[in-house]
Amino acid sequence: MTEIIKKPFNVREIREEFPALRQEIYGKNLIYFDNGATSQKPQIVLNAINKFYSKENANIHRGVHFMSQKATTEFEEARKKIQHFINARKAEEIIFTKGTTDGINLVASSYGELLTAGDEILITAMEHHSNIVPWQMLCQRKGLILRVAPINFKGELIEEEFDKLLSKKTKLLAITHISNTLGTINPVKELTQKAHAVGAKVLLDGAQSIQHMKIDVKDLDCDFYVFSSHKLFGPTGIGVLYGKEDLLDRMPPYQGGGDMISRVTFEHTSYNELPFKFEAGTPHIAGGICLGTSVGFLNSIDLDGAQKHEGELTKYAEHLLDTFEGLHIIGEAKNKTSVISFTVDGIHPFDIGTLLDKHGIAVRTGHHCTQPLMDFYKIPGTTRASFAFYNTKEEIDLFVEALEKSINMLK
Repeated sequence: MTEIIKKPFNVREIREEFPALRQEIYGKNLIYFDNGATSQKPQIVLNAINKFYSKENANIHRGVHFMSQKATTEFEEARKKIQHFINARKAEEIIFTKGTTDGINLVASSYGELLTAGDEILITAMEHHSNIVPWQMLCQRKGLILRVAPINFKGELIEEEFDKLLSKKTKLLAITHISNTLGTINPVKELTQKAHAVGAKVLLDGAQSIQHMKIDVKDLDCDFYVFSSHKLFGPTGIGVLYGKEDLLDRMPPYQGGGDMISRVTFEHTSYNELPFKFEAGTPHIAGGICLGTSVGFLNSIDLDGAQKHEGELTKYAEHLLDTFEGLHIIGEAKNKTSVISFTVDGIHPFDIGTLLDKHGIAVRTGHHCTQPLMDFYKIPGTTRASFAFYNTKEEIDLFVEALEKSINMLK
């Protein structure tokens, strides 16, 4: 097969693909630093959404007419694109979900049925609520035990403490690949090897990693990997659960309904094969197809160059913020990317975010769905700037200038 030669990464050319970045907010050019919450969409994805609903809208898998068969083909082709994008062994290992949260809940509800009272689930202190609450609910329902691996003040996992908590009782390690608040990149491949050594399965929360690095689930050897389309420059309301085929085969269905069945009588129901066993009802058809379009867009660019650019943005911004008196960056892990959370002495994060908005700068304020992490740092929340490959150093300069004005105004 001929290798595709990609052009070197060029942020100016990339920005032209994203129409939302060309608008003004309060008379200022938009600076979008809320990519940790959701990303903007390239024109090719917007066109695909419009095309589907304008000309191709039909339900899938059950229709014999042309439009249904076309939509089915495109939906299943998108599944194959995602399979290759994360290097899964089979397309059947790609389960369409509503998003990362739905994927984690699917595993908690389905794989959780294979666990028994006294089994342990291990998470970390830096997890998003979506990777805490489903496990708490499962533990309450099944009599399981939830263990939490601590972190240090830099926002790094304390591996010796992690090792102490990992045991033969551990049946699942559920861990974020990249922290949405700290930007910490966890050593998930090594942690997966440790978990497998004691017989535990591993779920990786890829909500913040899928858009920032190349993901190879075979290399990582994780049992489950979950992510959301809307953080991968695709539509909202659609996501992916990757699971190893043998494990998914053993797990009972998550929901009952149409398309997840093979045969239904009032006395007994037999279930469909993978992946359809876990996809009850009409899926988000346009979302799945257009997530495939987003993956195609990403395959066309130099992702290594994009990742390097994002790393440079993070270091550049941290260097400038380090000059602010009374400003504290929360999360200073040696290995981190694309997220800077910070506090300023005597100023509430909400007030900073509100004033930055008047400068056309979109950041996130609050606890970022990581309240236990805020409790660890003894703070109510942070201001968070999160970057994507379409952001620039010039935007960071304007952000720092506006932040300085905002702080002086609030003091």
